[in-house]
Amino acid sequence: MYAALRDYFYNWLFQLRGPQTGPVVLVQRRVFILPTRQGFVFAGLLVLMLIGSINYGLSLGFVLTFLLTALGVNAMIYTFRNLANLRVSAGRAHPVFVGEKAQFSICIDNPGRAARFAIGLARDKQDGSYVDVPAQQSAFAAIGLPAVRRGRMRPGRLTLFTRFPLGLYYAWSYLEFDTHCLVYPRPAAPDLPLPPAESGAGTGVQHGQGREDFAGLRQYHPGDSPRHIAWKAAARGQGLLTKQFSGRADTELWLDWRHLPSNMGVEERLSRLTRWVLDAHALGMTFGLRIPGRTIAPGSGEAQRARCLEALALFGSEGSPDDGTGD
Repeated sequence: MYAALRDYFYNWLFQLRGPQTGPVVLVQRRVFILPTRQGFVFAGLLVLMLIGSINYGLSLGFVLTFLLTALGVNAMIYTFRNLANLRVSAGRAHPVFVGEKAQFSICIDNPGRAARFAIGLARDKQDGSYVDVPAQQSAFAAIGLPAVRRGRMRPGRLTLFTRFPLGLYYAWSYLEFDTHCLVYPRPAAPDLPLPPAESGAGTGVQHGQGREDFAGLRQYHPGDSPRHIAWKAAARGQGLLTKQFSGRADTELWLDWRHLPSNMGVEERLSRLTRWVLDAHALGMTFGLRIPGRTIAPGSGEAQRARCLEALALFGSEGSPDDGTGD
């Protein structure tokens, strides 16, 4: 009972509503402020100066004490205003591999006429990054978090903070966005041989996949190999066209879970398949992927690379995407 009441009070006080999808406006109820260690020292010195001025009847001591007190009050107002009314939204996080740092960014929009300085972004009181936001403009603040497991990585609760202008106060607001970064498995060591290619099922002449004779041009489709694009036609303003060839069908390279030794663990298999995907893509090959519960048809290009790596990253997790290519 006590823990539930404590959590309710904590969530109410700090306006914690769980992950949010849309932009967040830092209204007064979302911005909190407390003195820093330097602020407490400054307040203690003011108390000592006031006591000394009273004991010795120092008129100039009173003037200096009240002047510094007014300076401290103004600093508190400016620190709070440095965060108030900012509009914050989540940026896009690009996929990374296990062992790298996932970069989470947020867009800070300043609708006011005064610039905002030294706005920091951090998580768990770690060192953060700082940005300045000009008046009526936007800026991006980013934070790098280590990616230790494959799958969808969420940034968790972030803290937007500032100590501007004098460092006497610490103003902050908690942010939690419904966003994630896709973490691919860690690739195995390079120079691993690719599995043997499988012969195509067809034996006749096939257009689009053979490599013997030039057969014409067709419109470019996402995923086509850059080596087959007719760059001269593109330079003449004819748009992106892909070269077609006639001849026997190409052999198909399948990156298959079953090609791996049975004594390999799951993560080791995913690591090996990740290395094969990267190597096949680097060689400009057409390849497909077979893993338990999902099959990705052969293809090439950046789109194919991204599809295969995403399937490996989400293997075994709920909500794994299905591209309709079969099981």
